[in-house]
Amino acid sequence: MLWDSPLSSTGLLGFGLVFLLIIQGSSVQRVKVQPEVVSYPGQDVTLRCQFPSPGQTQLTQVSWIYETAAGVRTNIAVFHPSFGINYPTSPVSGRVSFTIDPPQLESPTIQITAITMADEGRYICEYATYPSGNEQGVTNLVLLAKPSNNASTVTVQAGSAAVVVARCESANGRPAATISWATSVGGNGTTLTNTENSDNTVTVKSEYWLVPTPADNGKDISCEVSHRTQSNPQTFPMKLVIEYPPQVQIVGYDSNWYLGRTNAVLTCQAQGNPTPTTVTWRTMSGLMPDTVQIKENKLTVPKVDETVNATFICEVRNSLGTGKDQVSVMVREARIAGQTNTGVVAGAIIGVLLALLLFSALTYVLVSRNRRQQQGYRGNGKAKAEPYDSVARLFGSGSNKNGTNGNNGNNNTPIYRGEPVLSEKAANHSMHPGGVALLETTPTAQDILLSRELDEAERRKFDELEEEDERYDHFTAGGAILQLRPHNQDIDAGYLDDDMESQRDGSVISRTAVYV
Repeated sequence: MLWDSPLSSTGLLGFGLVFLLIIQGSSVQRVKVQPEVVSYPGQDVTLRCQFPSPGQTQLTQVSWIYETAAGVRTNIAVFHPSFGINYPTSPVSGRVSFTIDPPQLESPTIQITAITMADEGRYICEYATYPSGNEQGVTNLVLLAKPSNNASTVTVQAGSAAVVVARCESANGRPAATISWATSVGGNGTTLTNTENSDNTVTVKSEYWLVPTPADNGKDISCEVSHRTQSNPQTFPMKLVIEYPPQVQIVGYDSNWYLGRTNAVLTCQAQGNPTPTTVTWRTMSGLMPDTVQIKENKLTVPKVDETVNATFICEVRNSLGTGKDQVSVMVREARIAGQTNTGVVAGAIIGVLLALLLFSALTYVLVSRNRRQQQGYRGNGKAKAEPYDSVARLFGSGSNKNGTNGNNGNNNTPIYRGEPVLSEKAANHSMHPGGVALLETTPTAQDILLSRELDEAERRKFDELEEEDERYDHFTAGGAILQLRPHNQDIDAGYLDDDMESQRDGSVISRTAVYV
């Protein structure tokens, strides 16, 4: 039996579905339309339809059908080769027509003028054919409406509850716009409505909620509206408006108001929204000292005295209320050490810099002079067999206990090298009780300093004296010279070379008395 056949029931159903899909696919491919047409209200729209290469298929009639979003269909234009054109009653009556009169079944294009938002929907081009039956193509007509966008802030008072501080709206657009918020304050944006209007447009509204504080006043907030009709989002920058009573602070008191201080100033700083209109100064006792001068938000004391030992209060008012601050002044008898005025500090810094500069210059001069003296002394070119002791060269034997040199104040004492020697006075009169002669004292710091102050000419003179001493030593080594000595001194007793004494004028004299 047929019911026992493998193709019964399920097999026949599957075969039928495949057959319907093939027919539907072939019809979609045969009727050529535009999948989507985009337009704006007030414009004219052209809807194209073609049935190319019908082949063995006979085209009997073509109809244009309007389908609303709810699925309701209405014929708006019909063409039959034998019966002609017909425009049934529809939402587009009087505004729809075939572009060619008479039209051709292979290309029944229509035009709708003065498009409105209510014309948006599905438009179906349907052919009645033989033997395949009805074939169709569907075009979606999309109407765009550029919305009207705006944004504004809402003036609110500072508080502890969240309130709307800004609003943004995109009205009468198609499709619906997208609204976003950008701000640095804490809060959140909420989309309130997305309303379908009677003309098929959409209005979108959004609000920004915030717990307002005085610190939020004047902060930036912006609303951004994005829509298909706009190449870029439209941005509305704004500033929040938060009202609050005045916030007051007195500045200028440094706890160093001392008797006699001049031009001490207190400044009353206030912030508020609306802007504060009144500033009032008073004291805790109610009596303002006569020495105080008040001008707007500044209280000035030309010269501090004991009468300004008081608590000063500054009150500021606006339309929302009053704010105040106070400071208690304690007058000291003297300025606190370490706290100076700006001018004094600047003067001290400048003085230190000048002192450092003067010290540097003096050091440079002394070092330069010392170097010149050393270079001038070494400039004679003489090679020395032993180091030249400038201190011994200049001062010779030390000074006695009376502060004078061993030659009674004459600085031109003999030049000695090597081991220390006995001064003449020490040899004759200052013998130690044990029989040992005392050595001469070493030069003092004052003597050394004086020796370095000698100019280059003096050093050249001493160089010449040293050369004469050397010549003298060389001459006595080769033979006898004329020596002055007492008449009762034996000639054969010998003569000490260091008996001779150099003078500042270049001459040489003997220490030994001359008897005539």
